[in-house]
Amino acid sequence: MKALVLSGGSGTRLRPFSHSMPKQLIPIANKPVLEHVLENIRDLGVTEVGIIVGDWAPEIADVVGDGSRLGLRVTYIPQEAPLGLAHCVTLARPFLGDDDFVMYLGDNMLPEGVREVAESFRTRHPAAEVVVHRVPDPRAFGVAELGPDGTVARLVEKPREPRSDLALIGVYFFTPAIHEAVASIEPSARGELEITDAIQWLVTRGAEVRATEYRGYWKDTGQAADVLECNQTLLAALTPGILGGVDDASLLDGRVRVEPGARVTRSRIDGPAVIGAGTVIEDCHIGPDTSIGAGCVLRNTRVRDSIVMDGAEISGVPGLRYSLIGRNAVVGTGPTGDACHSLVVGDHTRIEVAA
Repeated sequence: MKALVLSGGSGTRLRPFSHSMPKQLIPIANKPVLEHVLENIRDLGVTEVGIIVGDWAPEIADVVGDGSRLGLRVTYIPQEAPLGLAHCVTLARPFLGDDDFVMYLGDNMLPEGVREVAESFRTRHPAAEVVVHRVPDPRAFGVAELGPDGTVARLVEKPREPRSDLALIGVYFFTPAIHEAVASIEPSARGELEITDAIQWLVTRGAEVRATEYRGYWKDTGQAADVLECNQTLLAALTPGILGGVDDASLLDGRVRVEPGARVTRSRIDGPAVIGAGTVIEDCHIGPDTSIGAGCVLRNTRVRDSIVMDGAEISGVPGLRYSLIGRNAVVGTGPTGDACHSLVVGDHTRIEVAA
C-alpha cells in the first residue's frame, strides 16, 4: 500500500498565517500538522508517500525533506491549481500505479490513528473504504448513508437536508478501481473533481464501498480556534521531561517538557506545556495548554491556552490567552489598547498591547 497526502490547499480560513506559511505546517504541540499526519501513515506500515503540493512546495519540502527522518520515502507531486480531491488522484496516477493506497488530507488531525480502518480494508478489501465521524451539523461535509450491512448506499456532498450524521473526514482507502471512477466523472458546479462523486460512481456500479466510524478525537485544523483546541488535546498526553536548563527560582507543575537548549529563569510553568529548543523564558508565568516554539524569547509575560511559534519574542505582556503568535513575531507593551485575549499575530509581525 502507498499513501497520497494532500497539501496543496491555500488555507484561506487561517489568514494571516496562510499568507506566509502553508496551513499544513501550523504547529500542534510543537510539531507541524503534516508531520502528525505522516507519523499516522507510518504507523500503518506504509512507507511510500506522495505529497500533493501547490505554491508552498518549497516550504513543505524544507520541513519534510525526502521523508527519511520520519522513516518514509517521499515523492512530491505538484498541483498548479486546487481542482478537487479526485483531480489529485489523477495527478498521482504515475506514482500510485496499480497499488492500493490511503488518501489523507494533510490538515486533518486524528491523533488516535486509523490502524483499525487499515486492517479492515486489508481484510475485506472492498473497492474503497471511507473513514466517517458523527458530527452535529453534517451540511458542511460529504455525508455517507449506509446500508444495514455497513456498506455505503449513497454519498452526498454538503447536503441541505442530511439523511445521516456520518461525515467524511478526509481519510480514504482505495484499490486501483478508483482510477476508472475518477476518469469517468465530470467537474462539479464549483469546477472541481469531487472524490465523493468518484466514490458514488463505484457505488452506483455495484462495487463494494464500506465506511468505518472513527470514534476518537478528530479536528480539521482550518481555523485558529480549531488549532488551539487541538493543541490543548494533544498537550494532555504530553510526555514530560526537563532537557534544558531550569533554575532554582523557577517552579514547574504538571506535565511540562523543556526541550534541549531552552532556559527557564525565575518563572512558573503550569502544565501541560512545552518549551521549545533554545527558547528563553525569564520572569514569566506560562501555561497551562501552551506550546512555545523553538528559539523564542519571553520576558515578564503571562501566557496560557496559546501557541507561540518559532522565533517569536514577547515582553511585558501581562495576560496573553487563547492566542496564536506567528513565527518571528514581536509582541510588547504599548499604548494601542488591550488586545491580549484571542490575539492572532502573523509571521514577522510587530505589535504593541496595553501594559
